[in-house]
Amino acid sequence: MVSPESLRLPDQSGRVVVVTGANSGLGFEAGKRLAAAGAHVVLACRDLGRGEEAARRMPGSTEVQLLDTSDLASVRSFPDRAPERIDVLIDNAGVMATDEARTAEGFELQLATNFLGHFALTALLLPRLTDRVVLLSSLAHWGGRIVLDDLNRTRRRYSRWAAYADSKLADLMFAFDLQARFAATGSPLRAMAAHPGMAGTNLTRDLHVPAAVSGVSEAMLKGVGQSAAAGALPTLLAATAKDLPGGSFVGPSGLAELRGTPIVASSSRTARNRELQILLTAEAERLTGVELLVPA
Repeated sequence: MVSPESLRLPDQSGRVVVVTGANSGLGFEAGKRLAAAGAHVVLACRDLGRGEEAARRMPGSTEVQLLDTSDLASVRSFPDRAPERIDVLIDNAGVMATDEARTAEGFELQLATNFLGHFALTALLLPRLTDRVVLLSSLAHWGGRIVLDDLNRTRRRYSRWAAYADSKLADLMFAFDLQARFAATGSPLRAMAAHPGMAGTNLTRDLHVPAAVSGVSEAMLKGVGQSAAAGALPTLLAATAKDLPGGSFVGPSGLAELRGTPIVASSSRTARNRELQILLTAEAERLTGVELLVPA
């Protein structure tokens, strides 16, 4: 089992990092390590009470701000509460394998929380960003499909796992598209993506699945998975490595990328489809009403 301390972070003094969903799991572990390395960490959470409790368990400089990525109104108002300068934005918040549900705007819950909310948030915060954005994807992206005229699954039969895979594929494609746009404008900003392998977090413990399936998941975690602290290492490498090229996708180095020290990981052919990336961004702009404008 890889030790979380195996990744030594560069000094983060003076840097400002926003982490969505930082009150638990991967977001909490990443935020804690970044704060310990000297960064000022903004815990962007949908539950302020849980966020404040998490901040009390972190060393260094932190603050808690309200953000619910499933709610576009919350996303649109976040810049009013966010720092004027943000060095790193970590789009981490997410839900997994939920029962079928719709947000107030009518979006499928996993697509809204995992992708559309982060798309809009990133677009709104780009003018304040000085270094990079990191989007959390998943091994599940390999099974994802982008159906541009039915992203919200209004026609397709709902499948909790397929919807999750689609949302994580969309996150990865957005990271690749964003990096291509940075490069095209000569921007020094970088877009990265990361996945934790198989990590024990609230998402895996609170699966909305039958007890037998949940039991198999727990057994797999114990056998081939890793802790949330170890699962956060790919995010931390993507967020802090000075020489990591934009467009990198970081994941564990072990068998099937389930656990291990972080390295640049593999991605599906669909994720790398440049034409589909552009079309996905255009559809996300239409659905959210937020235009992605990359500053030169």
